[in-house]
Amino acid sequence: MKYAAVLAAFAGIAAALPSSLEDRQARRATRRDVVARSRKTSGFNHKDTSFPQYSSNWAGAVQIGNGFTRVEGTITVPQVSGEANSAVSAWVGIDGDTCSSAILQTGVSFYGDGSFDAWYEWIPDVAHSFANFQFGVGDQIRMTVDASSLTAGVATLENLSNGQTVSHTFSNPPSSLCETNAEWIVEDFESNGQLVPFANFGSVTFTGASASGSGGTVTPSGATIFDIRDQSGTVLTDCSTSGNDLTCNYTGN
Repeated sequence: MKYAAVLAAFAGIAAALPSSLEDRQARRATRRDVVARSRKTSGFNHKDTSFPQYSSNWAGAVQIGNGFTRVEGTITVPQVSGEANSAVSAWVGIDGDTCSSAILQTGVSFYGDGSFDAWYEWIPDVAHSFANFQFGVGDQIRMTVDASSLTAGVATLENLSNGQTVSHTFSNPPSSLCETNAEWIVEDFESNGQLVPFANFGSVTFTGASASGSGGTVTPSGATIFDIRDQSGTVLTDCSTSGNDLTCNYTGN
């Protein structure tokens, strides 16, 4: 299975962490697990974007190319519902799909108990929370990752509703980017070795979504679309593009 070696290494890290904040910092301990492609019993072809592809924990859009050095997108923080320990994350990133050795990403997480988290990460390190970044339901959050080289970059979050900005500069990351993937993702992340209950997030739209670099600029339009399908076979999301925007709707019960 894809990312098996990475998963094993991350499981050891997660087991050593205590609960609460550290659990949230370890939330990306698992990467996307592709289970099938729509209307296919086997096979996986990123060049064919006619149908969504299914994942156990990723929903959204992935552009495949070369030389991606910047990815950005803006979301409006949704009102989520579900169990107190349910959650969902929204983020932008470079790599992590066809390039499985690294991901530079930043985003925000929403919890069923009404709490929020803003974070940055360079896989295979765990995620780290931004301190003193305030946001709530209805706020517009712009997420940006910039890679100045394969081993350096900046993750930035801007709350366009209150003017607050936070960023983190990576100077000695644990892996080298491939710069072949650009992503806008809604994720059911993992904590303590298991996917957390997936919160009902209603709808999340990435506006102003773009990726740029040596190959020019692209948007989610024409990207490979992913939806989340759980172990019972229930499809929990419905993602699609309209113009340059990507919208993911929650479809679970």
